[in-house]
Amino acid sequence: MPQKLIFAIPKGRILDEALPLLRAAGIEPAPDFFDEKSRALTFATNRPELSIIRVRAFDVATFVAYGAAHIGIVGSDVIDEFAFSELYAPVDLGIGRCRLSLASPASSPPIPANASHVRVATKYPATTRAFFARQGIQAECIKLNGAMEIAPLLGLAPHIVDLVSTGRTLVENGLEERAVISEVSARLIANRAAFKLEPAIPAMVEAFRQAVA
Repeated sequence: MPQKLIFAIPKGRILDEALPLLRAAGIEPAPDFFDEKSRALTFATNRPELSIIRVRAFDVATFVAYGAAHIGIVGSDVIDEFAFSELYAPVDLGIGRCRLSLASPASSPPIPANASHVRVATKYPATTRAFFARQGIQAECIKLNGAMEIAPLLGLAPHIVDLVSTGRTLVENGLEERAVISEVSARLIANRAAFKLEPAIPAMVEAFRQAVA
């Protein structure tokens, strides 16, 4: 009996876009996976050796990096934020496209070129610090997990770093996109050790590579 393999998939928008790729790669989740009322987190698939777990995007990277899951799908923003050496990201799936951007109130002036310190509200403190460090600016990051756009309005921080798709939410909250930090898309990731030890994983990677070709 082959070892049970775990495929970690994020909840939300990427999940909807990933389902056709899963099917194209020969992976079909069990019917209860599609039950919107289900609170289960682990699901069988059409492959006896493979189960799917459905978790938050940030947790996908952690589960795979620590070997609790063997393979997964997650945005490049999460990969960059954690920079886990244990993660191997061989395939850009071309879904979940957006950008990670710096935004500020439209009425505020740009950050001065000679600034030495900024305060930023973000879910991406490591990426944000690295972005400003390249400009010689120290970033004080206030970690938030949501409602980022309200932070400048309430005086928590004059700037935010967050994912932007259409930019409509920024405009509706009086914010303006000031800089694009990175272009984001979903990637297929694998635990490096599992990739070397489990022959089924390189085969799955190749199936996804063919699915997006």
